[in-house]
Amino acid sequence: MKDRLVTVIGGGGFAGRYVAQALLKAGARIRIAQRDPRGAFFIKPLGGLGQTQFIAADVRRPDTLARAVAGADAVVNLAGVFGPTIQAVNADGAGNVARAAAAAGVTALAHVSAIGADPDSPSAYGRSKGEGEAQVRAVFPDATILRPSLIFGQEDQFVNRFAGIAARSPFVPVLKGGTRIQPVFVADVADAIVAALDKPQAHAGQTIELGGPDVMTFTQFNQWLVQAIGKDKPVVELPDFVGAGLARFGFLPGAPITWDQWLMLQKDNVAKGDGLRDLGITPTPLGAVAAAWLVRYRKHGRFARSRHAA
Repeated sequence: MKDRLVTVIGGGGFAGRYVAQALLKAGARIRIAQRDPRGAFFIKPLGGLGQTQFIAADVRRPDTLARAVAGADAVVNLAGVFGPTIQAVNADGAGNVARAAAAAGVTALAHVSAIGADPDSPSAYGRSKGEGEAQVRAVFPDATILRPSLIFGQEDQFVNRFAGIAARSPFVPVLKGGTRIQPVFVADVADAIVAALDKPQAHAGQTIELGGPDVMTFTQFNQWLVQAIGKDKPVVELPDFVGAGLARFGFLPGAPITWDQWLMLQKDNVAKGDGLRDLGITPTPLGAVAAAWLVRYRKHGRFARSRHAA
């Protein structure tokens, strides 16, 4: 990767900051492209002089993408959203990035999708991700598509969200407690992207699913989390009719759930194969790193003892 220029679409986001650091460590030059590049300026001191560039770009506007990928050796697309722009960003935006990369003569494209991506998915998110993959394949067939499971890390909206519920609520409500998940560490995902770009011909045209070393049910995850933050609260599986009703008409305490999220919970979020190890990466267990930031949810902070055995 040394001295290669890599455009990172969405490089200032949660996963993007880790991808940027991994690329800088590998000696690449990076160009962070997002709607407001000022939100990613914190990355600049992490690299050497002239190693990091910034440019305004929007995956919904092909003209901005053409400028963002001009002269790049490789492109990483991390853009992904929930909400009203889901189709424009996850599906059509992915196609726009791939078309811009192909037109610019980029030699490697890493497109980050998600486990469960399927044009026929009952959930809008799953459909948009599946349609995005199809658009990428149509114009850049050698792209490497990476599908992570639920990504965790210090700044995530996954572990932190449920830790907040566990810290505040008298009990921990769980929807679809039997659904299996395989949380994957954000730094491992970043390393996987760098590995895919480092040897693009070896991974050209592949779809690689990324999961961590721990496969657990959603109930088991919440039980682990309660122990990790030193709480002694019951973890209560809610019946499906309650979960469906909350998704249609209401909210869980502190954690709104939409109907689309409810639909996504109907299927396991577990990787096919061992994508991280295939890319030469040893998966990081959730328990090995989460304690460093979960301390904020303990009653006495870092002075409290976790009930969870390491």
